[in-house]
Amino acid sequence: MTSSYQSKFPPNVSVQKGIAEYFENFYKTSDTPDAHGKYAESFTKNATMIMASKISEGYDEILATRKGMWDAVRSRHHHVEKIFPFGPDANEVMLCGTVAYELKDGRKAAVPWGARATLVNELGGWKMGFYQVYLDTAAMQNAK
Repeated sequence: MTSSYQSKFPPNVSVQKGIAEYFENFYKTSDTPDAHGKYAESFTKNATMIMASKISEGYDEILATRKGMWDAVRSRHHHVEKIFPFGPDANEVMLCGTVAYELKDGRKAAVPWGARATLVNELGGWKMGFYQVYLDTAAMQNAK
């Protein structure tokens, strides 16, 4: 059985060991409502995260943003369709996918998104040092 978080990579392009698994675990964590600390720990201590127009820097700001992302959301599920590394064995990637939301008021929406991420290998494990997500924030407001 394959994980719903597995992504396609371009053919004949290698990624550094552990990056594919990092993103599978990251999006599982992202979709877990009470995993705020684990989510923030997916980043380096001085990372920059940009969600649409919201910029968060460092653990505390990323943690606060993460908690705020669940204020109106009952559940979410990311489907990462593809990951495009910037060259052989790159630690920088572009991602694209969709995220399905169920809001606390019962409305639902599915929103396409894209992202750019730079990964850093810290003590043998990957973390993001930079993560920028591009998505239409009005899509949630227009949920049905």
